[in-house]
Amino acid sequence: MGLTIGVDIGGTKIAAGVVDEEGNILSTFKVPTPTTPEAIVDAIASAVEGARAGHEIVGVGIGAAGYVNRQRSTVYFAPNIHWRNEPLKAEVEERTGLPVVVENDANAAAWGEYKFGAGKGHRNVICITLGTGLGGGIIIGNKLRRGHFGVAAEFGHIRMVPDGLLCGCGSQGCWEQYASGRALVRYAKQRANATPERAELLLSLGDGTPEGIEGKHISMAARQGDKVAVDSYRELARWVGAGLADLASLFDPSAFIVGGGLSDEGELVLDPIRKSYKRWLVGGNWRPVAEVRAAELGNKAGLVGAADLAREPDPIM
Repeated sequence: MGLTIGVDIGGTKIAAGVVDEEGNILSTFKVPTPTTPEAIVDAIASAVEGARAGHEIVGVGIGAAGYVNRQRSTVYFAPNIHWRNEPLKAEVEERTGLPVVVENDANAAAWGEYKFGAGKGHRNVICITLGTGLGGGIIIGNKLRRGHFGVAAEFGHIRMVPDGLLCGCGSQGCWEQYASGRALVRYAKQRANATPERAELLLSLGDGTPEGIEGKHISMAARQGDKVAVDSYRELARWVGAGLADLASLFDPSAFIVGGGLSDEGELVLDPIRKSYKRWLVGGNWRPVAEVRAAELGNKAGLVGAADLAREPDPIM
């Protein structure tokens, strides 16, 4: 199929990269992320033009945070950009003259891991991304499953706790309120406030107060045995594992791939997630148990996955 370009839309920069059929990034081009929706479309086109210089490109895949329709053309809703029924495919095609597909960014990252990362060799994989929030992707029978309307795998907004914590989506008790980077920081602040004597190292890494605790402080402190930091990771893992057990009942994958910034902590977070998953898995002592693996592509997964999905046939066909 030839070379394609993947586009990753970040909060501060938009990255476009030329990707070959083996998932190798041959070149990249980055531009700052503007503040207005129309300017962002122009910036995407500019990044694509910068990346394609010197390459014969057959298509573009864009990973967008939000709800993307099944036809891979329109962003129904984007939480961080004021896109409402945005015809992103048509707009970028008009500006670049290249065929474009639009994909949810978590789906794109999941596909990248499945094809070129931790999911290689598996047919049935569920990916979750643990970052500021919680996203995911479903690959069953070697195919990315988007659902009838294209908005499947919004795992972060499964309601785990009836009438629980208010979520940014407007609902209450969503999984990402208990299993995400934001949740981890909240756990640490609450514990440090309640028992500061158990968080001396953690508090010393910030400004000395629970309010000054950041995610990087929790990681550093946990690796040095700070009790509050370690307990905070365990609480996060308890919720992640419980959610994975529910997803296993729905999809029965051979592997769960955990990506996002929190997965960079390796076994510090993965080992307690595995234990929690096994604890909450129905019949866990008597049934095959899916692997829980760390993602391998890091922040390249979305760009590589979006580029590769530009080669995939129209899912409507």
